Amino acid sequence: MIQVDGLTKRYGDKVAVKDLTFTVQPGVVTGFLGPNGAGKSTTMRVIAGLDAPTAGSVLVNGRRYRDAVAPMAELGILLEARAVHTSRSARNHLLALAQTNGVPRSRVNELIELVGLHEVARKRAGGFSLGMGQRLGIASALLGDPQTVVLDEPVNGLDPEGIQWVRHLLRSIAAQGRTVFVSSHLMSEMSLTADHLIVVGRGELIVDVDVAEFVAMASTNIVRVRTPQAAELREHLLGPDVTVSGPEPGVLEVQGLTAEQIGDVAYERRIRVHELVVQKASLEEAFMEMTRDSVEFHAHTGNHA
Repeated sequence: MIQVDGLTKRYGDKVAVKDLTFTVQPGVVTGFLGPNGAGKSTTMRVIAGLDAPTAGSVLVNGRRYRDAVAPMAELGILLEARAVHTSRSARNHLLALAQTNGVPRSRVNELIELVGLHEVARKRAGGFSLGMGQRLGIASALLGDPQTVVLDEPVNGLDPEGIQWVRHLLRSIAAQGRTVFVSSHLMSEMSLTADHLIVVGRGELIVDVDVAEFVAMASTNIVRVRTPQAAELREHLLGPDVTVSGPEPGVLEVQGLTAEQIGDVAYERRIRVHELVVQKASLEEAFMEMTRDSVEFHAHTGNHA
């Protein structure tokens, strides 16, 4: 479990994180989202004990991480996959970490197999591709068989097979009752991986909710109806607080009625319906809606000469 209570972190005059409070529960994959400059990296650095909070506290499994007796068994963390000695092989990099943390050599062999680096384990890490470097970083984070795992952009540089592997890995770790806290800019992947979301903007908490609830908060509850009797159905649906538009022939978009209510009206009037779908926002659309006032830099979408 990770408990962040009133966390504030300043760098000179800049406030990177302001009075941030949330709890990352075990047994689920919790996504950590926010625009660039939202304070995610700073929060993760404080969790790892790399930076001290200006105010507030962060506890990992009930204690400050720097006070842990067996740190790698408490927290496995990936902040920068390239933070390796480039002249060392992948195996020697993991062996060095293992020997300084009381982790048996057998665990190194197990992790090399788990992350799929067995064929390149004796090659210099400096020559690794971005994806191979990510796999080595994940292996380093998992080396101590930790109760809590924190990963920053773990699928960065991975191919589709690798992304799917990370997804299944994180969900299997959470299924063991461990704590999994992961940040990513890939909203489509986060929608398939995370159960819960913590979203921050400009260093402050925006929402702390389940994925489904987060998407529902940004959805407009439009029901799309496809029918060869669109004009007839429209007349029967119109009423107080109900709006019906026709974006294309044979299609209606209805606000103010549920799919069940529309289906009942069509059935009672003997109107054929070929499609009846509640249109919900994607996780990416929900994220853009929730964080639009917290984006530090906006791209200019106008024409350029």
